[in-house]
Amino acid sequence: MAKLTISLAQMQIALGDERKNVAQMEKWAVEAARRGSHMVVFPELWSSGYDLERSKELSHGLNAGTFNQFSAAATANKISMVGSMLEKRGLEVSNSAVFCAPNGRALGVYRKIHLFRLMDEDKWLQPGQSSLAMDLPWGNTALAICYDLRFPELFRKYAANGAKMIIVPAEWPMERLEHWRSLVIARAIENQCYMVTCNAADVTGETTFAGHSMIVDPWGRVVIEGGDAPNLLTAEIELDLVDEVRKRIPVMDDRRPELY
Repeated sequence: MAKLTISLAQMQIALGDERKNVAQMEKWAVEAARRGSHMVVFPELWSSGYDLERSKELSHGLNAGTFNQFSAAATANKISMVGSMLEKRGLEVSNSAVFCAPNGRALGVYRKIHLFRLMDEDKWLQPGQSSLAMDLPWGNTALAICYDLRFPELFRKYAANGAKMIIVPAEWPMERLEHWRSLVIARAIENQCYMVTCNAADVTGETTFAGHSMIVDPWGRVVIEGGDAPNLLTAEIELDLVDEVRKRIPVMDDRRPELY
């Protein structure tokens, strides 16, 4: 599969209101499928937002709660779905992005490695211990979450191992919108891959989130970008472009990691 149609579900997340957020998720999953999308991406912590003081109450195991509802929506609409949720793991809670196949099966779970102290993630959540890349029908695909964008080493590891696309759910505040746009585009250019990012929009709790969900191609061109309001964005990408760009400027072949 060279061409892929992707929707970005740029939600306004209702803080701590799982019922309202799940209803919005289900609505946009239906609409993304109606548009012919192969995949729909939701923001970071789309089902709860940063209501971390209630993280134990709002978290669920991978076979329960919002994870089950997410999987059921993928199955019902025969569409791949990605988004991060609060995952309960024994006595611990993680910020976990799950990739659900169109049959609802979780093909991979990425637990956020870099916890964001400015929003108290380090006080309430357990950091992930590994990266995640998956061999999917359209090519090697990796996952990261929000603050991870500031750590280029993770993205270079993915690209050096063949990732053609990196998916990034986020809740990135409006006050750092310029950082968001610059980092997403930079990660696409330096790693010569597609960056598929979905950010929250509008006000959640006391924070205004930036929106501007983006797909950026391996040449650094913006394929689609949202504004600052909630919206469902849809675009088609051409995965063969990754190989073309990597042949044109062989960055990966010219690396000298033994000197870094």
